[in-house]
Amino acid sequence: MTSGRQLQAYKETQITTTDSGTVLLLLYQGAIEALNRGAAFMAAGNMAEKGKQILKANDIINQFIASLDFEIGGELAHNLDGLYRFMLQQILIANAGNDPKPLTTVVSLLSTLKSGWEEAVALQRKRVIRGAA
Repeated sequence: MTSGRQLQAYKETQITTTDSGTVLLLLYQGAIEALNRGAAFMAAGNMAEKGKQILKANDIINQFIASLDFEIGGELAHNLDGLYRFMLQQILIANAGNDPKPLTTVVSLLSTLKSGWEEAVALQRKRVIRGAA
């Protein structure tokens, strides 16, 4: 097995054996990194790589939308849906106009959400540990 395949197999195993909170945080980080790389490729004039990175972030955000449960999440789920759809719109604007500023806005929003989820995941882990002890 080549090192590239080994790394891919490791990543797949890591995701399938990780709790959902960690997977969520990895997805947020992946979207942030993809947008940052997309902006860098945009600045360098590498439109093909820019497009790949923007598509990756777009796919992750679409998955966030698809995973929302409006019955359980109520108003929070509806608010997140609106925010995610705003992010997709900003990504489209950035991509079409080769303007990195909307990507910066989306990275900022994703970073804020990621920070909130990090706190929620840490709190949940503490509760699980207390319940197991």
